[in-house]
Amino acid sequence: MGANEDQEMELEALRSIYEGDESFRELSPVSFQYRIGENGDPKAFLVEISWTETYPQTPPIISMNAFFNNTISSAVKQSILAKLQEAAEVNLGAAMTYTLFEYAKDNQEQFMENHHPVNSTTSVTNVISVET
Repeated sequence: MGANEDQEMELEALRSIYEGDESFRELSPVSFQYRIGENGDPKAFLVEISWTETYPQTPPIISMNAFFNNTISSAVKQSILAKLQEAAEVNLGAAMTYTLFEYAKDNQEQFMENHHPVNSTTSVTNVISVET
């Protein structure tokens, strides 16, 4: 079975599993976001997983660049991404998007234990003043 057939099967499974789950967003047929934690939870974060052409034989691209994560320090983001990338390496060759989202949900407390919200008003003010 080729990577694209694997991806089509996984896409169908993800749509079925997460149907009606407000935390899940399909950005495209190869790119997905999942909000870990409830809306308004200061320790909530958003994980984005994008499949490459050779996924699942190669790891997906895992990102935390969403604006939703702007109060999370880069050190905490790097730590979470490193743990998710380790989990991706272990699951190479198998459908892993669901596994990675669930791993992040199961480990939210541990992932965010060093999280102290970063005040982002300075950067927002700078952006606004540059635009006006």
